[in-house]
Amino acid sequence: MTRGTDGDSALKRERTARNWTLDQAAANLNAITGGATDPSLMSAWESGRRRTGKRNRDALAQLYRQRSAVLFAHQDGTGASVLEQAGTDVVHRLLTRWSDLVGAMVEVASTAQEWLVVTGSRSREKSYLAAIETAVAQVPDLVHYRVLYGPPHHQELTDHLLRLLELRDPRERRNGHPTLRIGVVEQPAAMERFFVASETLAVVPLPSLHGADGFDSGVLLGPEAAVGLVQHAREAWASARPLHTPEAVLALTQREK
Repeated sequence: MTRGTDGDSALKRERTARNWTLDQAAANLNAITGGATDPSLMSAWESGRRRTGKRNRDALAQLYRQRSAVLFAHQDGTGASVLEQAGTDVVHRLLTRWSDLVGAMVEVASTAQEWLVVTGSRSREKSYLAAIETAVAQVPDLVHYRVLYGPPHHQELTDHLLRLLELRDPRERRNGHPTLRIGVVEQPAAMERFFVASETLAVVPLPSLHGADGFDSGVLLGPEAAVGLVQHAREAWASARPLHTPEAVLALTQREK
């Protein structure tokens, strides 16, 4: 990856040249995007630990008045990433039965210790939702993101979101940052996506391999892919509208009706 002689990326140098803290840079970026990027994500972008998505790239180029090719050279180096090096080894198992798919999703939620991210507005499998709630209740340091794409499609998901808000207050901080972040992506052009990921495992549902009905298949992925999906969800949440209260969740549900 391309960096300056002091080991800093151009992205970091542009920030420090303005004497901005990570908090200030994140706030200035959010003023452009309307998102909720946090300092830890800014730091990951600057170090190259995470790649910046197109929306935030365009906004950072505007913020720093610098070309994307310069700002993100450290992220776009020619060396193969860990994920690329792993190749098909990132796929632990093809899940071809509904019971296997649900079991794998429960496994991701049950084993999460640092991150647990979930996307989509169609969940209703009780054992899976219960596993998420148990993880949130029993692992205080676990950071949980739930990114909705429009209102919940099922009452089971609405009830689940309300239970999460009973377990934790999204406005409270632990170790310096919130540990529950629920939000809804409301851009009409945004495609809904479905996955659950932790720091070590991820499951991505697939269209049925048996017929035209539903999503009863999927893939279980290892840590190289899982960390990428965690990043995906964090960036998606940064552009979402936060849902911090039961009233906000219920108002969203009422809109669907």
